[in-house]
Amino acid sequence: MEHMTLLIGIVIATALVFDFTNGFHDTANAMATTISTGALKPKTAVAMAAVLNLVGAFLSVEVAKTISGGIIDESAGIKPEMIFAALVGAIVWNMLTWLAGLPSSSSHALFGGLIGATLVAVGRHGVHGDAVVMKVLIPALAAPIVAGLASTLATRLSYRLGRNADPETTARGYRAGQIASAGLVSLAHGTNDAQKTMGVITLALITGGVVAPHSDPPLWVIVSAGAAIALGTYIGGWRIIRTMGKGITDIQPQQGFAAQTGAAATILASSHLGFALSTTQVCSGSVMGAGLGRTGAVVRWSTAGRMVAAWALTLPAAGLVAAGAALLTDQGTWGVTTVAVLGLAICAVIRTAARRKPITHANVNDEPGAEPQGAVTAAIAAVIPPPAGSGPVTPAGPAAPSTATA
Repeated sequence: MEHMTLLIGIVIATALVFDFTNGFHDTANAMATTISTGALKPKTAVAMAAVLNLVGAFLSVEVAKTISGGIIDESAGIKPEMIFAALVGAIVWNMLTWLAGLPSSSSHALFGGLIGATLVAVGRHGVHGDAVVMKVLIPALAAPIVAGLASTLATRLSYRLGRNADPETTARGYRAGQIASAGLVSLAHGTNDAQKTMGVITLALITGGVVAPHSDPPLWVIVSAGAAIALGTYIGGWRIIRTMGKGITDIQPQQGFAAQTGAAATILASSHLGFALSTTQVCSGSVMGAGLGRTGAVVRWSTAGRMVAAWALTLPAAGLVAAGAALLTDQGTWGVTTVAVLGLAICAVIRTAARRKPITHANVNDEPGAEPQGAVTAAIAAVIPPPAGSGPVTPAGPAAPSTATA
């Protein structure tokens, strides 16, 4: 086996940066409803999620194998430069959707980046199309629907079982249940999403001849990927937490418990089967299902529509960015340097834009407004337009609708 080169080291560092962005981008998956119902204080919630993300990273490597030897052909001439380009495409899209407060899929950003860079670098034969369809696209369509249906049924059952109980006592009980179910989602998120970075790092090590083809991720890769996603989770993606906790529907403890339990079951089952699904889509689908399951609840379909649009755009958008980056990295050292500088510059601009209208643990439970403002957000809104003004929301049950800001 060859020694690790500087370029492979850069790829590994970039993969861990992506893992970090995955953590803060997807914190909302486990903790948005728990925070919005007051079951846990915001900082306590993200700390708990971070610890369980780290633990979950050690539970399986099946998804990592799907990344390192499933959707991309290891023997097709894949180079570390291509993987670097793929990661830059995924990171840029993650940052843009975080700025807009949209819970898009970090997983699909990574898949799109890998596919786009591979198509440019080695051609169509470098992508296993059947694996992409069976283990990425079909789960992407099915998982949110399955989780949403499970959440709808669980929500209706919860309210039916508690219809004669004291509302305050019932709410306290479900808040306790939310803490347990949120922990399960966090564990599932670490099991599924941390493995994706493990798979990318392992792929880089294979292409560089550091480890043998079809190898499992080395222990140090598992530890570093788990630590990176846990740190990102602890930072807290407050913009997306607000969207999922307040922007889709008004969540009560019964709904939060049902949504998180349905999501956790879906994610853990998929991880066991090696399906690299989007935990974001699963959890968002569960929240929408919880809104539909409570009579008289409202679902803000304008916000949901923007989320679905972001889901549809994620894979091709990250793929296009990665394809452009791959064209540059193929030119040699100056191309790799240019991609690195451009990626850092874009992330710095996004971070600066976010600071103009910060969302933190202190204001995460405020009603969603029009933030963030600025030129970058205006560019995003041109592709994924926000709802105009304060539009009416659609009731999920027969009770009279109320009006809320989307």
